[in-house]
Amino acid sequence: MLFSYGLSRISINPRASLLTCRWLLSHLTGSLSPSTSSHTISDSVHKVWGCREAYTWSVPALHGFRHQIHHQSSSLIEDQLDPFSLVADELSLVANRLRSMVVTEVPKLASAAEYFFKMGVEGKRFRPAVLLLMATALNVHVLEPLPEGAGDALMTELRTRQQCIAEITEMIHVASLLHDDVLDDADTRRGIGSLNLVMGNKLAVLAGDFLLSRACVALASLKNTEVVSLLATVVEHLVTGETMQMTTSSDQRCSMEYYMQKTYYKTASLISNSCKAIALLAGQSAEVAMLAFEFGKNLGLAYQLIDDVLDFTGTSASLGKGSLSDIRHGIVTAPILFAMEEFPQLRAVIDQGFENPSNVDVALEYLGKSRGIQRTRELATNHANLAAAAIDALPKTDNEEVRKSRRALLDLTQRVITRNK
Repeated sequence: MLFSYGLSRISINPRASLLTCRWLLSHLTGSLSPSTSSHTISDSVHKVWGCREAYTWSVPALHGFRHQIHHQSSSLIEDQLDPFSLVADELSLVANRLRSMVVTEVPKLASAAEYFFKMGVEGKRFRPAVLLLMATALNVHVLEPLPEGAGDALMTELRTRQQCIAEITEMIHVASLLHDDVLDDADTRRGIGSLNLVMGNKLAVLAGDFLLSRACVALASLKNTEVVSLLATVVEHLVTGETMQMTTSSDQRCSMEYYMQKTYYKTASLISNSCKAIALLAGQSAEVAMLAFEFGKNLGLAYQLIDDVLDFTGTSASLGKGSLSDIRHGIVTAPILFAMEEFPQLRAVIDQGFENPSNVDVALEYLGKSRGIQRTRELATNHANLAAAAIDALPKTDNEEVRKSRRALLDLTQRVITRNK
């Protein structure tokens, strides 16, 4: 509750706003001990949705200075850089490994499994980029001095293991897309025909299962039980979130708290727990691991909130899938929920459902008259600022490569909320 209520008091002063975020993060991480279990940390995230202030913050204070982190936060912000260029070589390496990991002796299954790993349709590779940047951002010496040469060998092994987390995360993500497309009866994904449209539902489901099994094999090879537990929990969360979306009651469909919980499960859990896994493999403390988790959680929530905006404001060409996809499938997202707060009569339309196209038109009319889009963007900005504050709170270092990666992560928090596709 303290965390949630604290967010509603973010000052109109940009610097004070950032300091508030840092205090909240230090308060959250300061109570952790090294023995804190991964489930305890993971479960603690859900407590932030326990009151209205968790989503109806005083966001106008943040409106208009979305680049505050870059100009106000710390000496880390020195110049703009392309985050993806910093890890371009590694991203290519990860992409090649992914293609080799999904090879199987059954041609049809191989074609299905590699469908979204082929060159040109790999997607933005956003999650692997975040994880590789996080790996460098946490590359602070945590080991005792070692004989000459031994340290380099250990760092190479560590980097390979952290790259493996990026590969596992991407396989889990793509598997979830394949399964989601079947459930949603989608016909496009990443600008091409969805796998279920091209090869059928059965093969799409089996391809998703195959990717999850390959991810499990790679995860087991790390021989780290805490990391295995974290990413196994992610798969549980993906299933839980999808089930929450499919089986909502009328009150749940109209609840922002329920929506944010579902969004954490479906989107933010994967990147937050993967960021934490990167920290754990590096031997970081529980406090640093929690900062990595908080970065991923808030970045993931911001990303999905902007996705919800783009579903209304984007075009099919820019999104790589149909626009208005969610509302046409009866899924109520943040912009509509915020619009309903301004126009309670929208609740009756939501309760009727959106199978009737005229109800979609009515909902869009109310949305157009409301601040639903703006408030969703402001909420996304809040989460982006919290993600940036987590990076700013990491232990200080003079290592330029580490500092550069942290700047890149800060830059990503802004790219997430200013993107148009």
